[in-house]
Amino acid sequence: MSEATDRPVDGDAWADACAEDLAAEKARRRAEYGPPPGSAAEELRKLVDAVADKVSSLQTPLFGVAAPAVQQAIRQAKSAVEPVIERNPQVFDHLAAAGNELLAAYRSAVEGQESRWTRTTEGASGTACPSKKAADDPSDPRDEGPSGTERIDLD
Repeated sequence: MSEATDRPVDGDAWADACAEDLAAEKARRRAEYGPPPGSAAEELRKLVDAVADKVSSLQTPLFGVAAPAVQQAIRQAKSAVEPVIERNPQVFDHLAAAGNELLAAYRSAVEGQESRWTRTTEGASGTACPSKKAADDPSDPRDEGPSGTERIDLD
């Protein structure tokens, strides 16, 4: 028997190598881009703290007179937001995901409408339409110009 077959085979060698590669890639990204963002609840908490700090640091004549009232309003807002974040952190993750989906749907609708608006036909500029066949077809809806309201199915 050869020496290679006498050694025990580590069944997790592949998993160990993948885990090491993943850890090295995460460390590289952390070094290059900084720490990854936290959950939506953590980010909301950071936003509330940052806004509270910024408002507290403003030294304007308007806030000079009302500074105690502003400080009290900030404390009340933080105390109202904190329990909601603590009880329902997953809600903020779902809201962030829903916002991303709505943004993607809106972007898709806008890009589609822009492409219809920017299509050109052969005319004064002498440029040809990218699809001459579609431009010659009178039943092609792309040549009718912008339509009224379009219903976008988000499912």
